[in-house]
Amino acid sequence: MDALLPSEMARRAEEIGEAKAQLALATIFTLGVLAGAFISFGALFSTVATANAGVSFGVNRLLGGLTFSLGLILVVVAGAELFTGNNLIVMAWASRRITLRDVLRNWVVVYVGNLMGAAGIAVLVFASGHYKSGDGAVAVRALDIGSTKTSLTIVEGLLLGVLANILVCLAVWLCFSARSVADKVLAIVFPITAFIAAGFEHSVANAYFVPEAMLIEQRASRSYLDGIGVSDGAYPNLTWERFITHNLVPVTIGNVIGGALLVGIVYWFVYLKPPSRRTPMG
Repeated sequence: MDALLPSEMARRAEEIGEAKAQLALATIFTLGVLAGAFISFGALFSTVATANAGVSFGVNRLLGGLTFSLGLILVVVAGAELFTGNNLIVMAWASRRITLRDVLRNWVVVYVGNLMGAAGIAVLVFASGHYKSGDGAVAVRALDIGSTKTSLTIVEGLLLGVLANILVCLAVWLCFSARSVADKVLAIVFPITAFIAAGFEHSVANAYFVPEAMLIEQRASRSYLDGIGVSDGAYPNLTWERFITHNLVPVTIGNVIGGALLVGIVYWFVYLKPPSRRTPMG
């Protein structure tokens, strides 16, 4: 069967948004935890793939993006609720099929579940000693990723968050046209690879990347860190304060702007907004 056309995709997005808003709280939360875990597996895959890869900057970023795509593939195909993708339920709100309260209820519960799922995987991965893989290359790569993210200014974090969720929501939007699992995978890979390769910021992924880096920097033994060339105080920005104020909060706000406004509302306006009625002259 042919893929759905954009106008049909918009109606499908509207219906899916309405269905998501009606889910029970326990269901939303559980699926939110799963999505946080799924995105973390993509982040973990990306960290390993780009650790001491020995390739050019662009190729390394490309490799990181391709592997990170696993996260959204698991969310879409296996079934889970991701805060950034759920920004598209504003299309159902704009059509007055759900209320603003329904939107906020979904976003808050899913977001909390996402953060818990992502942080939980970070703790499990650290406790397993996985960071020691590759003679410490994985640990160094994780530390570099976390430090880069917590070194952003507030404005950088917000704008990079806007750009990231434009691409994430476009990936989800393209999935609305899909007729098969293969269609969904292909729809996801290129936008997600682009956002990771470009260095944009995703709030849920960062809830894995940064805590994992902080656990390594603060909880790994000093003798181990010295052995892989990580000196004491080498990553001064890896703190909870920097993570929350310079990354998580501005990136989350940017994600909402990029996904809800610049994708969801724009496509609602193009395909779902009722035609205006003109008053006859005379």
